[in-house]
Amino acid sequence: MSVKTMKKKSHTNWRRIKTMKDQEIDFSDIPPLDPHFFKNAKLRLPKPKPTVTMRLDPDVLEWFKRQGKGYQTRINAILRMYMEVQQARSH
Repeated sequence: MSVKTMKKKSHTNWRRIKTMKDQEIDFSDIPPLDPHFFKNAKLRLPKPKPTVTMRLDPDVLEWFKRQGKGYQTRINAILRMYMEVQQARSH
């Protein structure tokens, strides 16, 4: 997530993070991946999303676009939440 899109003030030293070298990163809390992990690992690609044409009010579309890159993904997430709530109500 970029610093510009964060709602709350970050206490992260982003300047330090951006200038860190790989060897300065502490990976001690991440277990190493051994051959056993890769033997059982499976590649799972996301299902492609169908392209659809839908009519939206111009101000609605512009509002989402102003939120920045990924606006279509956000629209999808909102529609998914609505769908899940409606499904839960019908059960």
